[in-house]
Amino acid sequence: MPAPLDADVVIVGAGPSGAAAAITLARAGRRALVIDKAAFPRDKCCGDGLTTSALRHLEHLGFDPATVPSFRTTEAAWVRSPSGRTVEFPFPAGRGVYGAVAPRRELDAALVALARSAGAEVREGVALAGAADQGDHVVVTTADGSELRAGAVVGADGMWSPLRKALGLATPGYLGEWHAFRQYVTNVTGDGAHRLWVWFEPDLLPGYAWSFPLPGGRANVGFGVLRDGTRRVQDMKAEWADLLERPHVRATLGPDARLEDRHLAWPIPARVDRVVPGRGRALFVGDAVAATDPMTGEGIGQALFTGIAAGAALAGTASAPEALRRYRAAIARELVPDHRMSLLLGRALKHGWGARGSVRVAGATDWTRRNFGRWLFEDEPRAIALTPGRWHRRFLDRDGAYADRPELLQMGR
Repeated sequence: MPAPLDADVVIVGAGPSGAAAAITLARAGRRALVIDKAAFPRDKCCGDGLTTSALRHLEHLGFDPATVPSFRTTEAAWVRSPSGRTVEFPFPAGRGVYGAVAPRRELDAALVALARSAGAEVREGVALAGAADQGDHVVVTTADGSELRAGAVVGADGMWSPLRKALGLATPGYLGEWHAFRQYVTNVTGDGAHRLWVWFEPDLLPGYAWSFPLPGGRANVGFGVLRDGTRRVQDMKAEWADLLERPHVRATLGPDARLEDRHLAWPIPARVDRVVPGRGRALFVGDAVAATDPMTGEGIGQALFTGIAAGAALAGTASAPEALRRYRAAIARELVPDHRMSLLLGRALKHGWGARGSVRVAGATDWTRRNFGRWLFEDEPRAIALTPGRWHRRFLDRDGAYADRPELLQMGR
């Protein structure tokens, strides 16, 4: 008689994608067991921005932003073109949250707590050592020598997924499509204390720099660039120092701004249209399936989507092949078209004329300003105009997330 399973699904990684999968499975009555090598709260390299899409996924999960002490809502995005032209792109007023900033140290810990409250088991400080698909179940081995048996496994363990490697599905030498730097700044007295800024710097195209406000005069400041084979991390350190000295950046942060701790760098995987989303009884989510938007580097909304989709696929059928088929179909329907559209748009942003023209056209009228901000923050899918299956009657007229909680609009102010 075979040994009993320790869980219906073991999830490797407790970040947003892993937590979303665990919450979805637990609420469907499945036994979800999450392991993560870290102990929460823990820091995570990220810009900390939350798009409308990410916020809607969080709302779907029943997540309460009030559980994140430094959660900060935003009313608009301010964009500076390579020519120096600045344009405000406002979000609809009084209709919910369309953009926010939440430090990953706090956000991820709150999602782990929500997963536990939903009924998932979360084991912190437990690293993956190996995994094997046995045909009718999966065996996951942890660094302490324990073996966990489950009907399926979800890899939510990042770009260099140890689970992928253990199952022989890793891509040797893969470094990601983008690279980013960020650092927290305190004593922000310029307009960066309350404005969300995106700077299209001529020397960073098709990348960009940002300053995202946090409560208490703090900000998350950073930049992301395409990994084109010419930039080295050492060069990016010099670019980082130069960026912070540019007059418009200094003005945004104010004369008393001080850098906190040290800067951090991280790779960004953005090739969901080419990566294998799973095999056998294993499904991959978040950075492990390279789901980041290739135009903006945004990954939290995509991570939450893939976690929810994988959890729903596994909860909806006892057949591993059918679960993988459903999950692959969800990615093909909801992520791949937008990914390819972002790649096309990114080609124009490689050039100064493309970035200048985009900001000029987007800022031409009240209508374009209002709706470009929503499009930039993924209120609607990037390629919705080309995917009729996703059309709906309230195109560009939907409320933001948490529309029934107007008090959230004042969080972090």
